Amino acid sequence: MQKPSYDPGLTQKFDRPLRRIINKDGSFNVRRDGTTWRDFHPYLHLINMRWAAFLLTLLAGFLAINSVFAVAYFELPAGQLQGVDAPDDMHRLFNAFFFSSHTLTTVGYGNIAPAGMAANAIASFEALLGVLGFAVATGLLFGRVSKPSARIGFSEQMLVSPYQDGTSLQFRAVNRRANSIIDLEARVLLMTVDNQNSEQRRSYTPLKLERERVLFLPLTWTLVHPIDGESPLFGKSDEDLRRLQAEVLILIKGHDDTFNQTVIARYSYRHDEILWGARFAPAFFVDELGDLVLELKKVGELA
Repeated sequence: MQKPSYDPGLTQKFDRPLRRIINKDGSFNVRRDGTTWRDFHPYLHLINMRWAAFLLTLLAGFLAINSVFAVAYFELPAGQLQGVDAPDDMHRLFNAFFFSSHTLTTVGYGNIAPAGMAANAIASFEALLGVLGFAVATGLLFGRVSKPSARIGFSEQMLVSPYQDGTSLQFRAVNRRANSIIDLEARVLLMTVDNQNSEQRRSYTPLKLERERVLFLPLTWTLVHPIDGESPLFGKSDEDLRRLQAEVLILIKGHDDTFNQTVIARYSYRHDEILWGARFAPAFFVDELGDLVLELKKVGELA
């Protein structure tokens, strides 16, 4: 019985060349097609979007809701709202908009007040909607700021460098933020593409690291895969990796001691991002006071 080949969940069969598997921001190079409104989760969408887009979405929602209620107040018969009178319809509509914003936020300055049954009913419904809406907005803000804040950075290039009596595959990782990450673990896979029976097929091979775990990450972590006789890279050249469309996939997992949460970072290097025969330069030094100084700009600098 043939032993099944290893697949980390990224499939083995495909019919055309791929740009890369993992994008530079750590996301998978996968576009989702055929989703329906049932598959859309607004909370996840709002939690994961960029801050600028999130704040603009909140502002747009606030303006849209107030505009709808402003039109509703504007269409009420005369006398339903006290203090809304204005010299023309445009100013009256603006007064209705500002009354709506006061009601939605439960500020209630008192310069405009509902007088009739219809106006009171609309204002009551809007106040309820405002309380619920701001509770949701507060939850979204909390969800965003309470997300793990660690940002693990990687060197721009992966190196094939001299190592002991042979060579090794190396790259660097660093915590780019000031929070503390402990008990880190790294897993590295080599993805290659082979032609089997006139079809392209991916193969995934784990790369054994010199050190797969570290307890702390206050400085840089140089992850080293020795290219020895047991390595799938043994005897391979730059041209071989290019022909195989090689891509090195990286998964790093650690514990954020500041927020007591697990943090995960994904990254990859394609064959054209591997530099042969180079070495990393030191990225930290000891100052006059005896303190270690980490230079983040030198994480990927070459000697």
